[in-house]
Amino acid sequence: MSYTASLYSPQQAHTLLADLWPKIKASLTAGHRLQITVRREKRSLDQNAKFHAICEDLAKSDVTWAGKRRDKHQWKLLLVSGHATATRREVEIVPGLEGEFLNIRESTADMDKDRKSSLIEYALAFCAAHEVEVRDELP
Repeated sequence: MSYTASLYSPQQAHTLLADLWPKIKASLTAGHRLQITVRREKRSLDQNAKFHAICEDLAKSDVTWAGKRRDKHQWKLLLVSGHATATRREVEIVPGLEGEFLNIRESTADMDKDRKSSLIEYALAFCAAHEVEVRDELP
């Protein structure tokens, strides 16, 4: 048995869980072990597209970082790391496999909607401060 659902109100959640209980009980009674995970809804596809468009716009701009123009992947790393620091999240810099240093950063794919919104706001503020035009239309 595998089941995924979005919960959006206490009443809807209660009804859903009550409807699922007989199936859960039958599976447990049959000796099956089950796992339940409840988490905040992850970032939306629109949020993901918006953030990647911002990174692309930065890459196309004349803004440099550490003396060089950066590609969209590098801007993503810079923005996610800067956002983590600005929002007082743990930033872990570790020695890499070949003696280099790298930031073990949070995953944007695992961000919930609120966290991704905060990252987008941070990125937009960075763009505004560096006079980078960000497109309104998504690709």
